[in-house]
Amino acid sequence: MTENLCPVGVDFHCHLDLYPDHKAAIARAEASRIYTLSVTTTPRAWPRNHELTRDTHYVRAALGLHPQLVAERSDELSLWERYLPEARYVGEVGLDAGPRFYKSLESQRHVFRTVLEKCAEAAGKILSVHSVRSVPAVLDMIERYLPRDRGVVVLHWFTGSKSEARRAAALGCYFSVNAEMVRSDRGCGLVADLPMDRILTETDGPFTKINGRPAEPSNMNVTIDLIARVRNVPSHEIAKTVQVNLQALLC
Repeated sequence: MTENLCPVGVDFHCHLDLYPDHKAAIARAEASRIYTLSVTTTPRAWPRNHELTRDTHYVRAALGLHPQLVAERSDELSLWERYLPEARYVGEVGLDAGPRFYKSLESQRHVFRTVLEKCAEAAGKILSVHSVRSVPAVLDMIERYLPRDRGVVVLHWFTGSKSEARRAAALGCYFSVNAEMVRSDRGCGLVADLPMDRILTETDGPFTKINGRPAEPSNMNVTIDLIARVRNVPSHEIAKTVQVNLQALLC
């Protein structure tokens, strides 16, 4: 399947398998012509996600092992490694040093290091990376274990500082931005400062809401409008930029 499909929008981080009807959620994203990265939280979810997106034009599945699940599922790392040759996209992976998950941080580091090293060995992978309260550590590990010519990282729902964003961009990272990121003054300031040639859009549905309902890929116009307002440019310019950035990422 070619990646040059001229989608009308981009949702580079959505948990389609967590909607009540997984197959129907994929069908809606496909019908909307939204290039959607359907991330998974555990390797055990990969076979079904892979099967349902094998022949889709706009929806892609990613192979993940979510840092918030590492405490219970670190033994699935070998399963993740087994499936990696089938996957171009990897996610959701990364680190979470928040209060609920700090105790598993060393295990998370081990898993994330393995993910980065295996992706570097395979080459050509695109990763959607979680970095809650752990941006410096995540960037250190990307710099050490995933050379720029071996893979590309998209930082999902980035909440680091502006200086950390500049460091991430220097490492070749992209940023997937969702509507929740511009609900605060700090978030608006960060999104306004991100390099335009590294911005993608996401929903992180169903964990975010649009008009009280779980956000879906078809809601990407809301995110585009919010980014446009923060950047003080027309919405169509943001939409075009995101499409150009997607093509650059995929190539």
